[in-house]
Amino acid sequence: MKISIGNDHAGTEYKFEIVSYLEKEGHTVINHGTDSESSVDYPDFVHPVANDVENQKVDFGIIICGSGNGANMTANKHQKVRSALCWTKEITELARQHNNANILSIPARFTSKAQAVEMVKTFLKTEFEGGRHQYRVEKIACS
Repeated sequence: MKISIGNDHAGTEYKFEIVSYLEKEGHTVINHGTDSESSVDYPDFVHPVANDVENQKVDFGIIICGSGNGANMTANKHQKVRSALCWTKEITELARQHNNANILSIPARFTSKAQAVEMVKTFLKTEFEGGRHQYRVEKIACS
């Protein structure tokens, strides 16, 4: 799979852990995030990920900031993006199964790095259930 990842200063260490896992699994990773812990503005690193997903240049996106909220709000401004803010693997699984999420937003200040990697594993392996959920997902985007 091809994965786009972006992060602000709060998510740098998390990104390194996640990228290491993804590359060991044979995935291609496009890094739009900062590699520094110096303060930066999260939208500058999230919009490129959302663009990659929206333009189907990648299979999925992963975004990381302190609370996950700012990154998630930014990504969801893009019409073809369904970004899900997740802090457990159970919520991550439901975001894929029921909402067909295509970006995972991780709150670095509220999860451990090990939890974040587990959420990424869950996100990538979980399939969208379709069925009754498809109709609901089709109602999400504004026209």
